[in-house]
Amino acid sequence: MGKTFLLAPDSFKESMTAKEVCEAMEIGIKRAIPDAECIHVPMADGGEGTVQSLVDATGGIILEKQVTGPLGTPVTAQYGVLGDGKTGVIEMASASGIHYVTKETKNPMITTTYGTGELIRDCIDRGITDIILGIGGSATNDGGTGMAAALGYKFLDKNGNKLPLGGGYLGDLYTIDTAEVIPQLKNINILVASDVTNPLCGERGASAVFGPQKGATPEMVQFLDGNLRHYGKIVKEQLGIDVVDVPGAGAAGGLGAGLLAFTNSTMKKGIEIVIEYTNLKEKMQNVDYCFTGEGGIDFQTKFGKAPFGVAQAAKSVNSGIKVIALAGYVGQDVETLYDEGFDAIFGIVPGAADLETLLANGKVNVARTSESIARLLK
Repeated sequence: MGKTFLLAPDSFKESMTAKEVCEAMEIGIKRAIPDAECIHVPMADGGEGTVQSLVDATGGIILEKQVTGPLGTPVTAQYGVLGDGKTGVIEMASASGIHYVTKETKNPMITTTYGTGELIRDCIDRGITDIILGIGGSATNDGGTGMAAALGYKFLDKNGNKLPLGGGYLGDLYTIDTAEVIPQLKNINILVASDVTNPLCGERGASAVFGPQKGATPEMVQFLDGNLRHYGKIVKEQLGIDVVDVPGAGAAGGLGAGLLAFTNSTMKKGIEIVIEYTNLKEKMQNVDYCFTGEGGIDFQTKFGKAPFGVAQAAKSVNSGIKVIALAGYVGQDVETLYDEGFDAIFGIVPGAADLETLLANGKVNVARTSESIARLLK
């Protein structure tokens, strides 16, 4: 009787989506064990690829919408609706990501999360009640005020004028006007996928840690941090919510704080959300082997990356399930993962080649390596 394989890899960046990795794994396994049963559960860790993985895993759809990019110009963003038709999944980077700015144009004083708010609003207009929001890869440092502005919040100076978009103007914030917030917002639950535990302000805050990669000079970091601190003070005074020191408030240039202040949001590790929404543990029942993997695996994999979450889930269901990881790159101190639920780790690269060739041949290399492993298991 054929063995049952659960295939739960993350995407291999720039080479294959998680679904394509599953398909390549199955091709290889079935060459060796034709009657093997393969269960596909494409994974992600809350970052890039989360929308695609959850849509693929639940039979959902991907939608496109033109929104306001981080520099205030239009961009075409994508988001997903899961198979239940009631859950939206958004990667904030699709609307407000750092890939929309260049070395010359990146400027955290003016970049905005407004487009992310427009995606949330589009979900609400479609009757979606629950939203999963991945908040990595932002170009912004606006405390989530742009996102909130798209949902009807107004941020005013002492003369009652609307503040321009961007973190550079938050020092002038005097009033948060909630009169025109869209009424449906209070009925929407947002699950925020973030592995970042940084607070909003201070030396571990949004501006100090993430500002420089978004174009902030040391002087700008100080200025932006002061602005976010002032903003946090106003939020506490006027809305009664303290966001300054909350772990995760500093994620995505303070979008974490904005979500906690202006929406019904809960923060959770990205991989935990994906495991829950794909019903991974239920699908692990009666499985003999679990194949996982991603583009690169090293000692950092155990800090919340998808393969680590998969290994932990497998062993929690049945310690007898063998967990085998495949990776394009096997890095430093990978042997530490053998105490974390992994039984074996294989590199898929057949020999020396340039990166472009290796990325192009990802599917072939995954299939070949999976076949070799399946032959050994057989």
